Amino acid sequence: MVFDLFNTKKKKIAVLIDPDKCTHERLLKIIRQSSCFDFFFVGGSMITEPVDPTILFIKKHSKKPVILFPGSHMQLSKHADAVLFLSLISGRNPEYLIGQHVAGAKFIKKNNLETIPAGYILIDGGKISSTEYVSNTKSIPPDKTDLVVSTAIAGQMLGLKCIYLEAGSGAANPVSSGLIRSVKKNCSVPLIVGGGLRSGNDVKKCFSAGADIAVIGNALENDPELLTAIRKNSR
Repeated sequence: MVFDLFNTKKKKIAVLIDPDKCTHERLLKIIRQSSCFDFFFVGGSMITEPVDPTILFIKKHSKKPVILFPGSHMQLSKHADAVLFLSLISGRNPEYLIGQHVAGAKFIKKNNLETIPAGYILIDGGKISSTEYVSNTKSIPPDKTDLVVSTAIAGQMLGLKCIYLEAGSGAANPVSSGLIRSVKKNCSVPLIVGGGLRSGNDVKKCFSAGADIAVIGNALENDPELLTAIRKNSR
């Protein structure tokens, strides 16, 4: 099971691929650095292109697990290895707390997709993220540590298998080390952190604070070779 890989002590890096933005040429450059990361996340808040061609292309050229990161049930694919079953617990929009899950449930069951229930928490990264806009929810200010921690604890109590702290694609500010540390101290499930991670130093700080998985996305759009430097400098 893919989720078993989340629970090892080794820190991991996931590469977030947006099918609308990542050409096959650029994707090949990323795949060539497969020794520098552990998972592919495929999806995004708003995607106009089907996800199947991107997933099949990855599968053709790489053996790394492909995990769906769906913005809606329309981004599901039977070709993926697993799906992050994201519940936007920082917001109060029922569509992203349970609505999209209901819409995709039969497809997921029919195709025997492994589900990874994840508590998705939006943190204000200095600008309005696409997720915030599309989901019609507000991100939590980064100085509201108690609120973020309580939200994460509630997610774990609800049975969610991991917590995902998200500052948003291209965030001006990544999730702070202090916030990561506070959440990790209070939750025992794997902690994923993404948004605004642009360098090996950013990832190193993220890991040192307690993150189990760091997600690199937007930064690769301008520099597909960045992964090698990130892996080298984040240990």
